[in-house]
Amino acid sequence: MVSRRRSRAAVSALLAATGLAGAVLVATPAAHAAAGCSVTYTKTSEWQGGFGASVSVTNLGDALNGWTLDWSFADGQQVGQHWNATITQAGTQVSAKNVTYNAALPTGGKAEFGFNGSFTSANPVPAEFRLNGTVCTGGVEPTTPTTPTTPTTPTTPSTPTTTTTPNQPSTFTNPVLWQDFADVDIIRVGNAYYYSASTMHYSPGAPILRSYDLVNWEFAGHSVPKLDFGAKYDMSGGRGYVRGIWASFFNHRASNDTYYWGGCIDFAKTYIYTATAVDGTWSKHTTIDKCYYDAGMLVDDDDTMYVAYGNTTLSVAQLSKDGKTEVRSQQVFQTPSNIGTLEGSRFYKRNGSYYIFVTRPANGQYILKASSPWGPYTIQQVLLDLPGPISGGGVPHQGGLVQTQNGDWYYLAFVDAYPGGRVPALAPVTWTADGWPRLQTVNGRWGTTYPKPNLPPPPRQVEPMTGTDTFPGPALSPQWEWNHNPDTTKFSVGNGLKLSTATVTNDLYSARNTVTRRIQGPSSTATATLDLTSMRDGDRTGLAMLRDSSAYIGVKRDSGRNRIVMVNGLTMDSNWNTTGTGTEVASAALSGSKIWLRVNADIRPGSGRQARFSYSTDGVTFTPLGTAFTLNNAWQFFMGYRFAVFNHATQALGGAVTLQRFDLTTP
Repeated sequence: MVSRRRSRAAVSALLAATGLAGAVLVATPAAHAAAGCSVTYTKTSEWQGGFGASVSVTNLGDALNGWTLDWSFADGQQVGQHWNATITQAGTQVSAKNVTYNAALPTGGKAEFGFNGSFTSANPVPAEFRLNGTVCTGGVEPTTPTTPTTPTTPTTPSTPTTTTTPNQPSTFTNPVLWQDFADVDIIRVGNAYYYSASTMHYSPGAPILRSYDLVNWEFAGHSVPKLDFGAKYDMSGGRGYVRGIWASFFNHRASNDTYYWGGCIDFAKTYIYTATAVDGTWSKHTTIDKCYYDAGMLVDDDDTMYVAYGNTTLSVAQLSKDGKTEVRSQQVFQTPSNIGTLEGSRFYKRNGSYYIFVTRPANGQYILKASSPWGPYTIQQVLLDLPGPISGGGVPHQGGLVQTQNGDWYYLAFVDAYPGGRVPALAPVTWTADGWPRLQTVNGRWGTTYPKPNLPPPPRQVEPMTGTDTFPGPALSPQWEWNHNPDTTKFSVGNGLKLSTATVTNDLYSARNTVTRRIQGPSSTATATLDLTSMRDGDRTGLAMLRDSSAYIGVKRDSGRNRIVMVNGLTMDSNWNTTGTGTEVASAALSGSKIWLRVNADIRPGSGRQARFSYSTDGVTFTPLGTAFTLNNAWQFFMGYRFAVFNHATQALGGAVTLQRFDLTTP
């Protein structure tokens, strides 16, 4: 990616052709400082009426403590979701202002941010950028007298200067994604990789991530639009905590270009969903009156679909040609007593041999091999008690194998890393001459770093897993999942997320329409901007650290007045029944109708990790409230902590709040 310093007309022509912006004009700086900057603007993707953009600004002048980059868009161009900067737009004038963690911009320092946008007709690259009022030319304007005795004119260099984007890193670092995505199933279709994970009681379920390099991942969608498995998933007559979706299978069938997801729900039935595109519409394909426990799907060379499943006693089922019924099933392997438990099956075929890839939870991985899907199978150990790549985390295990376009193989496992959950780690795999996989370790452990997979350049940059959401609508982005199924009549998306109260309760765990986001590790900060205008007496809204031991900062409205509160002591027992509805630890008066609520969470593996709460009435100055909340790092709830925004009633329905903006940032 290259930008060259030329006349404005020449630069504009170059920008239109390449999608890059660089040096444009010379500006006279303030008398007390040298100023200068260069900017690279890249359209990372473009579709009908929309586009993604990445902006990199380099400070070539004196150090800055706080910066704003301004530019002009064409008519019809509009910024939407954005990240790593606060972007505002008035008409065609756009301003990107630093966020707290990238405010300092030393000489030679670089800040990068991005956004998604829309356009009505043309989508040109901006012709000029201004950093703190100085036009970015790719050069530095030195200190000058306050009042020049003669007019100054820009100088033209005898040769153009070139700015080149640095090469991509040659290595990657584990975890490849520090968010809670467990029970990995991974496939490749063409040049894209897809990763399915568990969600338990969160809805929509079974998220799908997409990558073009196995390292950088983005949300693509969900395989299960609604937990359509009984009233308890609607919080009606019960609750579905730590049930729902776990250890499911995910695959693509080339003959009909269809994706298949299947999972055993409530240890009773297996539900299969299908779609012709991972980010398209998924629908229930069939229900099989049998539990394919911890299952993996293989589509054989002759298009036959098989499912491997079971705990300790492992079985294989053959599905009908339409994938709706079981044709045959039989036990294929009994785990030896010296190994113990094996589960989490993934099913593969390589060079004519069949493989069932299974885990010994939560410290081992084994593989079974046979010349027929029905066996007999022999077994080898892949890893046992192997030190992992995350300090304080567990042994990488479970997950799946995938072959690249170039024929290389990789293993994407997950690492227990509570209180944050279970996070993915990647490692290369080779094969012996007689067809057994060998994990590539580094100094006797799962590597913290490895060479990046040798893959074609990605067609675009993936969307970030952090950033800002202003809820433009018409639907929530796939980063969001509800705690149980939502009442769809009690929320709307568009210019904010409006949350009308859906439940009258004093128990957050029983309140519908609590919306959640995964926490980015090792630590991150969530900031929720809430409009409280339509709250009613008895309503409770806020931003929570949600798990089986929870706390929140929020607003209580009583007797016509709002108070800001910090509440902890929301707890469940081992059967996930509520045992504590919370204790108010601190409070402050609130006179306005808008509040910024913030939680900073440290989710590094181990005990004693904490979250801290604060609030602001102007979005600038934040005031801590209450005590630090110590996170529960036990594994039994399976899902890790999440940031959660809620609004429920304690007296009567009818109130509402609007989540105008949500920022997920890292230090």
